[in-house]
Amino acid sequence: MDILANPFRALLNQATIPLGTWLMSGAASTAEAMGCIGFEWLVVDMEHVPIDYRDAYNILQAIAGTPAVPVVRLAWNDQVLVKRALDIGAQTLMFPFVQNADEARRAVASTRYPQPGETVPGLRGYAAMHRASRYGTVPDYGARANAAIVRLIQLETPAAIEQLEAIAEVDGVDALFIGPGDLSAAMGLIGNMAHPELQAALKSCAERARAVGKPIGIVGPTPEMVQRFIDYGYDYVAVASDMGMMMRQAQTFLTAMKSALTKPLGTGAY
Repeated sequence: MDILANPFRALLNQATIPLGTWLMSGAASTAEAMGCIGFEWLVVDMEHVPIDYRDAYNILQAIAGTPAVPVVRLAWNDQVLVKRALDIGAQTLMFPFVQNADEARRAVASTRYPQPGETVPGLRGYAAMHRASRYGTVPDYGARANAAIVRLIQLETPAAIEQLEAIAEVDGVDALFIGPGDLSAAMGLIGNMAHPELQAALKSCAERARAVGKPIGIVGPTPEMVQRFIDYGYDYVAVASDMGMMMRQAQTFLTAMKSALTKPLGTGAY
């Protein structure tokens, strides 16, 4: 197997829509379980989950033993954070809160080693010995690494969405991703995923991305909402998170058991 053939790119080209979920627990065992159960891609969230690079390293190792493809969402569009994520073996990166084409170019540059002829010159620092190069056992890693990286650019505000076409045109932007939670907040509709104005904006994003030929993804809280996003034309989707699914199932079990836990009333005279 060629470790520099990015499997997320293959997911984007498959006949069916790739289904993923978010990893909010920060636990390698849960990540492994989600990969084993059948999710095709898993977001290792370094923005909202209290994990460091050692934790992410272990989570990536756990996912590697499953068919799932990891996507590392960075805490910020920062060159040093990108370098560290790539060196621990992340091949598909999600950049949060990108607002315009210049910020998208900065994201792309941070993922690339300097190479002749690049439209967006690379800024990634080089090291030979790390997990990404399988500890130096891939002799052509430095020459081939740039082509192995998939970059997902996240649009999360009305201002970013206005720039959708310009961001999509940046060389090295492989796909877009809409953050509906932050977008709802930026529109003054925080958490109201079903609001007609938000839904109209999400539908428009899918249509505009398709018009310029750029894959676009999204996450939704329930299967019903994600089905709506698929109907809008989103190319890859995620549903809920490991913690969200655990809490909902726990609540279902608790509700089902409450009546059985009631002690019978005494039948004595008093």
